[in-house]
Amino acid sequence: MRTNILPRWARFEQHAHVIRSAVKQPPAKQPGPARPEDTALFRAAVGEVKPLAPQDRVTPARPPRQPLPRAAVPAPAIPDTLSDFASDDIPDEFLRNGLSGMTLRKLRRGTWPVQDSLDLHGNNIDAARRLLQEFLHEAARRKLRCVRVIHGKGLNSQGGVAVLRKLTRHWLTQHPGVLGFCNATPGEGGSGAALVLLKTSF
Repeated sequence: MRTNILPRWARFEQHAHVIRSAVKQPPAKQPGPARPEDTALFRAAVGEVKPLAPQDRVTPARPPRQPLPRAAVPAPAIPDTLSDFASDDIPDEFLRNGLSGMTLRKLRRGTWPVQDSLDLHGNNIDAARRLLQEFLHEAARRKLRCVRVIHGKGLNSQGGVAVLRKLTRHWLTQHPGVLGFCNATPGEGGSGAALVLLKTSF
């Protein structure tokens, strides 16, 4: 009977095959850099890409606190201390006692420019007196030196008596803030207005 006996070299090859099958296959190789043609194809498929604009984010600030409402403080009342009883011989010029006559001459020459004006035309006596006191009070607050008060010449008054002119100049002589006054220049009203020199504070 014939026995099937493999030669030695065949048996060696058989064992080697078994060993090679049992050995774990090495990991696949990592892909290399992309080829230029692949990169061009990808860009054509995606299209033009625009970067996002930078976002200027601002952290919202806390809203400011609203101040508590306060009651309006009424303006102090200006006392009405001027008398309406005037004599008929009201002078065209006036200078407070103790001042040099040079002060009045400087006022006539316009040494002090007119800084504000008040027109009393069309007001009755009470309204004109109140407006004059308010005007002089505000002029003192602003530290004005020279103002003009327009009272008119009384050409259209009944009987031709310039009542408002007489009373306005009478009020000016009583006011503690008035140092002196004189007729305005012809271009500023002449005898229908008074240039008034004021204290800087009173």
